[in-house]
This record gives sequence, structure tokens and C-alpha cells, in this order.
Amino acid sequence: MKIIVDAMGGDNAPKEIVKGSMMAAQRLGVNIILTGDKSEIEKHLTNHENIEIVHTKEVIANEDDPVGSIRSKTDSSMVVGLKILAEGMGDAFVCAGNTGALITGTTLIVKRIKGIRRVAMAPIIPAEGGSVILIDGGANVDCSPELLEQFALMGSIYAQAVLGVENPRVGLLNNGTEEHKGNEATQSAYRLISQLPVNFIGNVEGRDVLYGMADVLVADGFTGNVFLKAIEGTALYFSKNLKDMLMKNILTKISALILKGGISEFKKKFDYNEHGGAPVLGAKGAVIKAHGSSNALAFYNAIRQAKKFHEANAINSITNLIKST
Repeated sequence: MKIIVDAMGGDNAPKEIVKGSMMAAQRLGVNIILTGDKSEIEKHLTNHENIEIVHTKEVIANEDDPVGSIRSKTDSSMVVGLKILAEGMGDAFVCAGNTGALITGTTLIVKRIKGIRRVAMAPIIPAEGGSVILIDGGANVDCSPELLEQFALMGSIYAQAVLGVENPRVGLLNNGTEEHKGNEATQSAYRLISQLPVNFIGNVEGRDVLYGMADVLVADGFTGNVFLKAIEGTALYFSKNLKDMLMKNILTKISALILKGGISEFKKKFDYNEHGGAPVLGAKGAVIKAHGSSNALAFYNAIRQAKKFHEANAINSITNLIKST
């Protein structure tokens, strides 16, 4: 299996990306194709086994216009990586770069599955008893009920095929659990999702998500991204204040030593580095969006997730289900 990795995208490129790729090549038994500036990549590449470099001259920066950069920077590490995937020269693509450009490039270069209106990001949120797939996590700000309907289908398939959740529970993120709650789009989406061959449990309020009420959480990209960032911010705020409290005096420091194991497990649960990245669902190829601040461990986990995405044949499952609905 060949995993294509954009070595130049993200805050810690290329050092942490190269380190994570070497870990993946060694531990996961995959071949890695690194796209980017060869001289910069080789500064950090200490083990070339199962790793090849495709040299590119350009980089799409976070501040670049998504559509314009995809069209103009044709020799960028992102565009070249997406082209390798689209041409069947690799099995999955991992990138921590400009999110808008990645979504645009996936749509224009890799293309959507026939019948899919928009690709969507599906980040994984830790929750009681496991995790929750949030779809959409930010790719589509404005969504029609029909888009939310397709998100429910794709999220359910990914949860079952890749994450191994049997009969995943699909919930619609809303401001109340009653069927009539929400705006016109969510009310219409409720009716459409109810008719799908998925385990739809109805509306789910934001406060119930982390208690594991659903395995798949459907939302438009604006609501989903605000919800996701609110959780990330809360976790960071809680972690900072807990640390300040435990370092206050000698007694609290002793308590911190006693609680060290439990605190570490809690922090690990909410650490994005442990979860890899967000799959971009609805495309003809397996694409993973890694966090922009990913370290080597995060990239290793993102590559591991890309491997599972490809092995699970989820794209064919989505294609076949869309044909039948």
C-alpha cells in the first residue's frame, strides 16, 4: 500500500511530517510518497526505507486563496499529491495544509463520487465509551437538507467500515431533541434522514454529545466547526486551569503526583495528536486532513487512519449505497 503525504503543509512541516512518516513506514508496513521540496525533506529523513520523494517547487500557504491556489500552484506539494492519488499511483493522501484548498483540490482533482453533491470533513471527537464522527466539520458552511441527508449516509458507512461500529447511531445536531426543533433545514433533514437505511436516533443536543449519545453527528459545516472548536477550547481551558490548581502549593503538588496517571489518560483522550485526522468523505479517493499543528505522532496516526480508510473499502460502500438510494 502506498500513502501519499504532503510534506510541506502544516505548522511543523517538513520536520514533524517526515518523522511521522518514517514511524509509519517502519511500524505499519506501508510505502510512503512524500511530496515537497526534496532538499528540505532530506534534512530530516534519516531512514529512506519504504519512502520515496516526489520533488515539488511550490507550497500552498494557509493564507492562500483556496480556489486560486489550486489552479495556479500546480507544482505545489498538495496539488501534486492529489494528482498522484487521482491517477491511481497511491492509495490515500494525508495533508495538514490549507483546509479550504484541500477541500477544493479534492473536489476538482480527485473528484466526487457520482451522486455526491459535496465532500465533507468528518473529524473524530472523543466521547464516553468511544468516539463520535462529526460530519460536516467545516467544509460546507451552508447546507441544504439533501446535503445533510448524504452526510448521514457517509458518516454511518465510515463508522461501520473503518471504525468498526456495529449499526452506528446517527444523530442530527440540534437545539432540542423534539422532531419539530431547529430551523427549516434541520427539520427537513430530520424527515429525509428518517427514511434512510441508517440507525437514525433523531435530534441530539450539544450537551449530550460527549456522553456518547450518538456514533455519528450530522451538522452543517458552520455549526459543526463552531461546535468542534468550542470543545477544543473547553478542553484546553480545563487542562490549563487544572494544571494551575494542582501546582498551587506543596499539598496540591502531592495530589498531582497521586492523580498523575488519571490526568494523563484524560489529557490523552482529548489530544488530537492521538486521533490522527479527519477523513474527507464523498471523494473517489481516500483523503485525510491532519490537524495544522500536528506533531510526528499525529502524522503517524493520520497515516494509520488513511491505511484503515483504504483497507475498509469505504469508498465503494458509499458509492454502492448512493446508487441504491
